[in-house]
Order: sequence, then C-alpha cells, then structure tokens
Amino acid sequence: MLKTLTNDFELDLEADVLVIGGGPAGTWAAWSAASNGARVVLVDKGYCGTTGCAAASGNGVWYVPPDPEARETAKASRESLGGFLSDRNWMDRVLDRTYANVNQLAEWGYPFPTDDEGKPYRRSLQGPEYMRLMRRQIQRAGVKILDNSPALELLVDDDSAVAGATGVNRQTGEKWIVRSQSTIIATGGCAFLSKALGCNVLTGDGYLMAAEAGAEMSGMEFSNAYGISPAFSSVTKTLFYNWATFTYEDGTVIPGASSHRRSIIAQTLLQQPVYAIIDKAAESMRPSMRLAQPNFFLPFDRAGIDPFTQRFPVTLRLEGTVRGTGGIRIVDESCASSVRGLYAAGDAATRELICGGFTGGGSHNAAWAISSGYWSGKSAAEYSRSLGEYKTQRQVKGVGEVVLDSGSVACRRRHRSLATDEIIQAVQAEVFPYEKNYFRTEQGLTESLGRLNHLWQELRNSQVTSEKELPRAREAAAMVATARWMYSSAIERKETRGMHKHQDYPELDANQQHHLISGGLDRVWVKSQSLHGTEKSQPKIGAAV
Repeated sequence: MLKTLTNDFELDLEADVLVIGGGPAGTWAAWSAASNGARVVLVDKGYCGTTGCAAASGNGVWYVPPDPEARETAKASRESLGGFLSDRNWMDRVLDRTYANVNQLAEWGYPFPTDDEGKPYRRSLQGPEYMRLMRRQIQRAGVKILDNSPALELLVDDDSAVAGATGVNRQTGEKWIVRSQSTIIATGGCAFLSKALGCNVLTGDGYLMAAEAGAEMSGMEFSNAYGISPAFSSVTKTLFYNWATFTYEDGTVIPGASSHRRSIIAQTLLQQPVYAIIDKAAESMRPSMRLAQPNFFLPFDRAGIDPFTQRFPVTLRLEGTVRGTGGIRIVDESCASSVRGLYAAGDAATRELICGGFTGGGSHNAAWAISSGYWSGKSAAEYSRSLGEYKTQRQVKGVGEVVLDSGSVACRRRHRSLATDEIIQAVQAEVFPYEKNYFRTEQGLTESLGRLNHLWQELRNSQVTSEKELPRAREAAAMVATARWMYSSAIERKETRGMHKHQDYPELDANQQHHLISGGLDRVWVKSQSLHGTEKSQPKIGAAV
C-alpha cells in the first residue's frame, strides 16, 4: 500500500546508497559503496560500532588461506550438516572475499595476535576492536552515520523500485528521511528479544520492511537455532562447551549430550535441569581461552564459579535467524533482493548459500557479513550510477503498513490501542519453547501458526497511542511476521533436514532437496525452488487474516 509522505521530517537527506544497519555487514557495505564513489548514509538502531551480536564478543571467522586442500576440507565440512542445500560456487566466493577483506583489516591496523610459530592468527576477531575500527574506516570514507535512528519503512518510486527509507531518532524524537537511489538491508536476524548476548536489537525489522516492498524470504524454516548459556546469564558463546561435560542435577553424565547434540540437552531440559562443567579443557588451555573470549567468563566470575572445576546450570536461548540460516532471498551475485534497488547483507540475508540448513555459528556468519556487505555495497553503488538522470526525477512514497498506516480518521476510531508488550510476550510463547520450535510437529506448527495469525490481525486492527511507541510497535510486528514465515515454511518441509527437526517426518527426504521461498503479509505464501533457482511448485497460500 503506497501512501503520500508528509513534510514533517526534521532531517531530510539524499544519498546514492542508504545502508540500514551498522554491524559488520552494514559497515562493510557502507565502506564498499563509498569506496566505489557513492554518497552513503548509514542508519543504525543503536550506536554504530557497539550494537548487535558481533560487537558484543569475540567472533570466529571462516578464514581459510587459498590452499586447495584446506579449501576443499572447509567446504566439505558444511555440506552434510546443511542438508546439501549449500552452493560451492558461493562458498568459493565467500572464502576468497573473506580472505582478502580480513587481510585488509590487518592493513587498517587491526591487532591480530600471532600463533605459537609467530605467524598472524586471523581466524577470530574481538568484536569491540573490530567494530570500533569499522566505524572509523567508514567515517574516513565519508559515510554519514545516523546513530540511534531506527528505520521504520522503505520508500519506493512509481516503478516500485526502492528509493530510501524513513525513521526516527530515538533520543530526540525527530523524524528523518533519506531519499536514496539504492538501499541495503543489513539489520541482522531475529532473536525475538530472547536476551541472547547482543541480540536484543535484532528483531526482524529489515525482513518486515523488505516484505512490505515486495521482497521474498528464503530458508525461514531453518530458524530454530538455540545457544547454550549459563541459566543465570545471557552469554550464548558456545565454542568452549566443546570441552564440557553435561550432567543431571545429581552429577550423573547425560548420555550423548554435547555442544553438537543440543537436542539431547533440550529434551532433558523439558523434564529437569541440566548442568555443565568445562572439565575437558586442559590446564594449559585455560589462560588462552580467557584471552580469546573474556566476556564468556564474566558471568562466572561475578557468580564466584570456576567453570573448569565447578558445575553450573545451563539453558538454551533462542537465537532464531541470527544463528539460523534463513533471511531475505538474494537473487544473484550482487546480493540484490527480488525488488529493484534493494540489496541484503549479513544475517538479514539468507545464508543457505554457504551453510545450507544448519547454522554456520559465528565464523561462517562473520565471513558472510564481510563478503555480502562488500558485494552489496559495490553493487548498490553501481546500480545508483546506472540510474543517471532518472534519479533526480523520482517521486517516492512510503510502503510501511502495520501500525504505521491506520487509514482514515473514521478507521482510526475503530482501532484499538496496541498492547505492544502483550504482543511480544505472545509471540515469544510460540517460538521460545523447545517442544514447539526445536521439536516440531504438524499439529504444533499448525496450532502456533493459528495463534500467530490472530496476533497479526490484532496488529492490523490496532494503533499506537503516541509516535514514541512506533519503534517498539514495529519490532513487535516484525517478530510476528518473522514467526509466521518461519512456521509456514516449516509446515511445508515435511522432513528433517539441517536444524529443522520434524518429529512427524524424522528422516531426510531426497525429493525435498530444494529451497523454500516465502513471503506475504496478510496472506503468507510458500513455494519450493530448485537449488539452481528454478521454481518447482506453485505458491501455497495460507488463509487470509
């Protein structure tokens, strides 16, 4: 639904490229676009360089030197885990680009450590230093940054090409508009406000804005990633649990439980507490572990627990599409979406191309953020140049709908005040429980989807009581929309593949080795697409809500 823009924007900017999101993908996109001659504006919900999951902690990186044997091993290790949905051509591209860009970080002065042989070790990045450097680099490149300025809706021109966005500054309440020739969504995934480390700004906003402009999603059934964390903490860094023993409360070892077999942990948590102790880490390893991920140990230090010698209770926190692989479908090597002028990068885009249907954890996601950010920025700059004189003649309108457009005055009178917190709690009740999301069943998915559709209708029939509530209300709407794409896709994948565990269909089905594309707002639809990009079936459309 197009709507005419008002003129009450306190900040009115023009740019060749607008980047929405200031994490690794967004900053790489902004730097790449600016390096290709574009005027760039980057808007961030928080303070660019400090918000999001990458900035909060250490990050592994899928950094593999160009040795054929090492590259082959790196690619082969993902294929079976991901249900054979990944693409080796994309893997090669990401490995090449990540290798080049991580080396670029070294040239910019990132303080990579050295290994025991004195060689630079470039397979991990400390989030605070990394993102501080990226902010500095994009500022040097001339990028204008709007901090604490969430985008609320995309703009399109008369040909339905994306042409910028509008939003608001959280601190001042001032509205902003950026009219751009191309736009990059780099808003991250959706963790449904689960309190997972660094994820509480990741609520699926970019998905919703993209879908309102007509973009499609891909792989949304691969969205039930859960991270291990101490029961008393939000830290979901899971690497060190590779050296953990998982036990019942009485200290008895839980058969088969491990960091790589979290389903056993989840099954146990449905009945009783689970404890862990990182007792398989040799004494000599422990100091280097603390250096590699210092914030992993902060909750233990505060609680007076030595995780190497004392057991502690653990839980699983939903990380959703942040550590899942679903997101906005990209249609070619430029990282373009299915809508002209709109690109996607990082966790906001599908990562099936390199991970298939199983999480890439931090390292593959970090490589994808670097690579897709670089490609989308370069491509968006080139697209902007291609518009020529046309770009100065475009008339733009907003396409945001839910809670932004309540229609006429008479219509607004019929709308209820939006109970945002209740909507958020209700969607969390459908996606947090292991028995609903981790262990999926036809009945459970159908019942949850019915309740989510009802929540969507509630959003459609409600309005905010003040403009200050708009950012939070849009987050609530984005979470409901994301959950509906997730479960609609999960219902269609009648098998178990990757992280999608379907109790009614526990085996992998060779006939379902395809991607599931989804989209729609009031009517969510799902269709299958072959690994080579050809449509395999007509869309299956859910009931209108």
